[in-house]
Amino acid sequence: MYIIIIFFATAILTIASIRSKLTIFSRSALTLITILFLSTTTAQAAYSQIAKHAGMDNKTFEIIVKKIVKVESITGDYHARNQKSGAYGRYQIMPQTAKLYAKNLGIPYGTWKLPPNQDRIFQAILKDNIYSLKSNGIQITAFTIYGSHQQGAGGFAVIMKNKKLTKQIERNIRNNLPEKLRKTDSSRLAMVWKNYWQKELA
Repeated sequence: MYIIIIFFATAILTIASIRSKLTIFSRSALTLITILFLSTTTAQAAYSQIAKHAGMDNKTFEIIVKKIVKVESITGDYHARNQKSGAYGRYQIMPQTAKLYAKNLGIPYGTWKLPPNQDRIFQAILKDNIYSLKSNGIQITAFTIYGSHQQGAGGFAVIMKNKKLTKQIERNIRNNLPEKLRKTDSSRLAMVWKNYWQKELA
């Protein structure tokens, strides 16, 4: 990918030098390529740090992130919207969660839906969730990372420690199961949810 980016950037600069000055089009194209290159590099560096924090190699962690994206937005569309829950974007982040993280990261709330900002918020969520998993003595796997993202760090810890489910957590669990499993008895609900998502994230 970097080779392609550098190739196009070099081509544009070569054309510009021949013409002695950049046209509006080539200037815009170069700016776009530069932004793409910098944002991609920054994102990769961030994921590399989070992978290290999780005790995983970059390749394994990259696979986990791809699995999460596939579950949340299927195609990775930054504009995907869940009409029922209000979750938005590539990682299906809830607006209230976005508001909290945007504030902590110094991102104007009105701009959180921009792709680079969605990435930054998701990376911060991942980092916090991994910290929670470690604090609760829960093994870090694709399932536990995704489970924390889906249920929230606190809710996921309750589920994994077999504590009594609150009505909110029980509702969240049912909403994140296939239709045929949503009417599972409360006494078996957490176990069914865990079994289903462990298979999905295997």
